[in-house]
Amino acid sequence: MHHVPRPALTAAVALASALALTACGGSGEESADAGAQQTLTVWAMGTEGEKLADVAKTYQQAHPNVTVQVTPVGWDVAHQKLVAAAAAGKLPDVMQMGSSYLGEFADMGALEPVDTGAFKQGDFFPAAWNQGTYEGKSYGVPWYVDTRVLFYRTDLAKKAGLKGAPATMTDLRKAAEAYQAKAGAKWGLSIQPSGLDAVQSFYPFLYSAGGAILDDGGKPVVNGPDAVKALEDYGAYYAEGLSDKTFRPGYDVTKDFNTGAVPMFFGGPWMVGLLNDNYPDLKGKWAVAPVPADKTSVSMAGGSSLTISADSSHKAAAKDFIAYLTDAKGQADWYERTKDLPANVKAWEAGTLATDPNLTVFRTQMENARALPAQPKLTEITSKVDEAIGSVTQGTSSAKEALDKAQSAIAGLVG
Repeated sequence: MHHVPRPALTAAVALASALALTACGGSGEESADAGAQQTLTVWAMGTEGEKLADVAKTYQQAHPNVTVQVTPVGWDVAHQKLVAAAAAGKLPDVMQMGSSYLGEFADMGALEPVDTGAFKQGDFFPAAWNQGTYEGKSYGVPWYVDTRVLFYRTDLAKKAGLKGAPATMTDLRKAAEAYQAKAGAKWGLSIQPSGLDAVQSFYPFLYSAGGAILDDGGKPVVNGPDAVKALEDYGAYYAEGLSDKTFRPGYDVTKDFNTGAVPMFFGGPWMVGLLNDNYPDLKGKWAVAPVPADKTSVSMAGGSSLTISADSSHKAAAKDFIAYLTDAKGQADWYERTKDLPANVKAWEAGTLATDPNLTVFRTQMENARALPAQPKLTEITSKVDEAIGSVTQGTSSAKEALDKAQSAIAGLVG
């Protein structure tokens, strides 16, 4: 784990109040002019937190009055740190927000609504914009996106007598059987059987079947017929021995993909780089394809938004910095540094993003990917679905019983 330095908040907060200029009229909040001498405090998570400091240096060269102080925060402690800072009234000016808890902070009034005159919804993937929206108001500007597509071994597919990628969910199950029977694979498909975030493995099945956890209005619908059918389909991989029912925390699927023990898995964009870097001999023996269609081909949308603290006295500078990070140029630069997929659609029009066939599959999948509507208790809501998945894959419950149980638990958690 990376050492996470303690945020140097007090100095920044003192400086902020000393420099703040009283706004005329309006909400009576004090906010410094964007060009004034000031320090902007920024929290970002994981790898993003580490890489953002370099971008901040470049930004400072063009904005000499603004000192951008980036604090990297580990994802494992991010939620508790944000909650504690919000309670103490000491949130940074700008913070990266994972989609699962934006609703919680918007609900407590800790976030400044997005200036929709400066940031245009149409510039971003629909699912990315929706993740930053709570109760009809936008609180987060999309920073990067994430979705899952199918990775499969093309050389072993030939051995198994398969032509191309599985186009439907029925094809996917048949392909898993063929890889096992004819291409020596130990498992047909890697999907997570239980544990935290098993729901992320389940989304392609759920959404493609036409199911959802919450409808667009935020009402729980996880025991609807489409969702039940999707979980039955998911459970069949375990009942038929096509997927491993043992949950291994921290499991790295790329090792088994390399040996051929696992010929197919659903993965995010970072997996492309991992495979290229760690298994160069595998080049030309694997490909990515869209999620196989049931009713349609729909995957999950993930990623992060950038938000401004409602209490910040540097809102103008914060807005300027976020604009720099989320315009097409800033997004293309960020992709080169991190391989995070741009949320801004215009960033995809040039360079590697426009020409790489693997990236094209991710882009197409993002166009109609789905995100859960923001809710204050989203992490608890999805954990109820994790439990339902586990009980089905371990054979202790039918899909219907498991989802009925999840539905009633989620009904008690919805705002």
